[in-house]
Amino acid sequence: MNDLAKNVAERFMRYVQIDTQSDPNSVSFPSTEKQKNLSKILVEELLSMGVDDAYMDEHGYVFGTLPSTSAKENIETICFCSHVDTAPDCSGTDVRPILHANYQGQDIILPDDTTQVITIAQHKYLSERIGDDIITASGNTLLGADDKAGVSIIMQLAAELVNNPAIKHGDIRILFTPDEEVGRGVEMLDMKKLNADVGYTLDGGPRGSLEGDTFSANAMTITFHGISAHPGYAKGKMVNAVKVISHFMESLPATGFSPETTSGSEGFVHPYNLKGQLETASVDFLIRDFTTANLENHQAVLIELAEATIARFPGARYETRIKEQYRNMREVLDTKPYIEEYAVEAMHRVGIKPRQDLVRGGTDGSRLSFMGLPCPNLFTGEMAIHGKHEYVSVQDMEAAIKTCIELVQVYEEKA
Repeated sequence: MNDLAKNVAERFMRYVQIDTQSDPNSVSFPSTEKQKNLSKILVEELLSMGVDDAYMDEHGYVFGTLPSTSAKENIETICFCSHVDTAPDCSGTDVRPILHANYQGQDIILPDDTTQVITIAQHKYLSERIGDDIITASGNTLLGADDKAGVSIIMQLAAELVNNPAIKHGDIRILFTPDEEVGRGVEMLDMKKLNADVGYTLDGGPRGSLEGDTFSANAMTITFHGISAHPGYAKGKMVNAVKVISHFMESLPATGFSPETTSGSEGFVHPYNLKGQLETASVDFLIRDFTTANLENHQAVLIELAEATIARFPGARYETRIKEQYRNMREVLDTKPYIEEYAVEAMHRVGIKPRQDLVRGGTDGSRLSFMGLPCPNLFTGEMAIHGKHEYVSVQDMEAAIKTCIELVQVYEEKA
């Protein structure tokens, strides 16, 4: 393992041991104070390496600037962004990272729970990483490569650029956000503080991944109202909202409409939270599609099914609540195609074949793009995210750093 790989691996293995799990049920911002524990360390390390203006604001955002090393004055300011929080889906407490040197395709048995086994059969990308150094968790937790791999890459990128001022680049802005995993990552971000022209999130998967298409996303809640009555005297009076919503849920299409039956460029409708009592019952949905107009089509299907349901239960009624979450950043990126073209060129310069993929989800870049900062997503090597089988290749992180070093030079050359 060369020095660059060693340094980014060391950073990563330190950062993942800091619990930064966000909380979707919290009303505070950030949703958990413990996210700031890592953010404070990042500020200290940036300051110590010579990023003199690094600081964390009151909302937990970390900012820093690498000043231009070029005589040119018209270079666009690039922002590199990653999030510090980890997903609520799986424990992020007491993460114990394990480095598996020179991986040769064997099953990886995680020692703290030997029923957790990472295999090439389940994780086919590992077949491309033979000979790499693979980092996993120990079996009881997620790893946190999403997105501490991105954080580590940006931190090591900053160190490399500070230590090598001969590399020509314009102003570079560093941004670390909280609460990306609960959909609030840039909710309190001050774009004037950020002061950048273009951006790249480091939150992608396999080597070479460049993602410029995300889902467009809405949240929808359907609430059914029944009629309460004493169960001993309920005949002809009671309308049980639990039974109403049960009928509605049974009426949802079995295939082609849900996360577990869709892939690629297909959208979906995902019921993820259900609660009910006799008088009132509700279900929360995530509505996703790459074509924004299709969100209304999906919502219309749910409304049609709700109408059909209450027709079966006279006296029942329903109401809906719809909230816009984010939109496909492709709508913005198509106005500045060079942002992705420059990233492709940077990858070619370091011998990486680009994979221009769809993000079946959202990133901070989705929101940032519509806030005035066009922001595709670059690879980090994070794989099998949000679960105990999560892993990352050290060499993928190293390749991402090298790509970013070339990328900032492309902007300088093209200016």
